[in-house]
Amino acid sequence: MELNLTEHGFLVNSSDWNQAVALELAALNVITLTPAHWEIVLFMRDYYAKFNYLPNTRIFVKAVANKLGVEKGNSRYLQNLFPELPLKMSCKLAGLPKPPTCL
Repeated sequence: MELNLTEHGFLVNSSDWNQAVALELAALNVITLTPAHWEIVLFMRDYYAKFNYLPNTRIFVKAVANKLGVEKGNSRYLQNLFPELPLKMSCKLAGLPKPPTCL
């Protein structure tokens, strides 16, 4: 599959995203998507569709807690799923832009 990516590995056109694309992006980032990963990836897609912007990390963690429960909406849980910057990686796998607060 040929993906059109930015220099940081994000999809150039988020409308190109589908689950096969997410799997390819995960493979490129050496992540095996589990149901727990999919829950966060799909949460981010819903969040972005609803608010049309990406949160900072603090708001991301709080929003996950509000939607999925405090056991999932905490930094430790999210860091275990996405060891390299949970917000950035979940957005990347969800086919969303790079969050402006991420380096």
